Amino acid sequence: MSVFINICKVTLEEGFMYAILALGLYITYSILDFPDLSVDGTMPLGAIVTALLILRGVNPWICLLCSFFAGAFGGVITGALHVKLHIRPLLCGILVYTGLLSINLVLLYLFNQGTSIASFFRMPTIFNTGIGKLIPESIGGFYIRTLIVSFFMAMLCKILLDLYLKTKSGLLLQATGNNEQYVIMLAKDPGVSKIIGLALGNGFAALAGSVIAQSKGSADQQMGVGMVVLGLASVIVGLSVFKKIPKIKATTMVVLGSIVYKAVLSTALALGLPTEYLKLLMAVLFVVALVVSMKKEKHKRRPAA
Repeated sequence: MSVFINICKVTLEEGFMYAILALGLYITYSILDFPDLSVDGTMPLGAIVTALLILRGVNPWICLLCSFFAGAFGGVITGALHVKLHIRPLLCGILVYTGLLSINLVLLYLFNQGTSIASFFRMPTIFNTGIGKLIPESIGGFYIRTLIVSFFMAMLCKILLDLYLKTKSGLLLQATGNNEQYVIMLAKDPGVSKIIGLALGNGFAALAGSVIAQSKGSADQQMGVGMVVLGLASVIVGLSVFKKIPKIKATTMVVLGSIVYKAVLSTALALGLPTEYLKLLMAVLFVVALVVSMKKEKHKRRPAA
């Protein structure tokens, strides 16, 4: 029984952490319809920035903001390449991701004594300072602080995103994704909305990297491998599985989708799947979710006889 509870606890912890990443990809993929691959670079960028700042004594909660803005800057570059230089969206993401591969490594080598992994075990993090310190460390022999802080961060990001999407800028962002010509007719620049959306999406990705790094106590470049697949799968699973539930917001579906996706992965590992097959399983699950989603859309658009 305790093993099952531990699996559920870890699944929820990781589900909420990666839900922040999924919310970022919801902005770029679902709202803007922009295939942004730069997330694989901005996610570890947020983790590395956080690790380097914590090692220098910066408050871990401030590190969250620093990581968000670092990721947002990467998103601005992606958007500028597309809007100003008219490069295709897919290529923009690839270019920024490729550049961040070097930037992340340079940051580690310059400010981490030349090592590729920045470790900050037993140093202050959001899980043992500030609000995190006020939460009970364990209940009934189960460590719950990480779960509660992760839940708090995911819900905070979800609520802030919901509030933003109700603003004038947020409505323009949604209109840009739905009908760019309509935004032009309103005498607004859709390029600005695209840059803002990409900045927010990559900011959330970097923020997720910061939270995950603080939970692990380390950060490295390899953290970003496969994050686009994980995030997109969470978005697609959430929007497909929970779509029929009345009065549920899309952002809530995305958070739940992240938990479901991590639950499937955790179950596979618990059943004995070797860890070297984890990325392959992630890819397979993404393909299944994508095919199911496409079939549902096709069935929905089919005219009635």
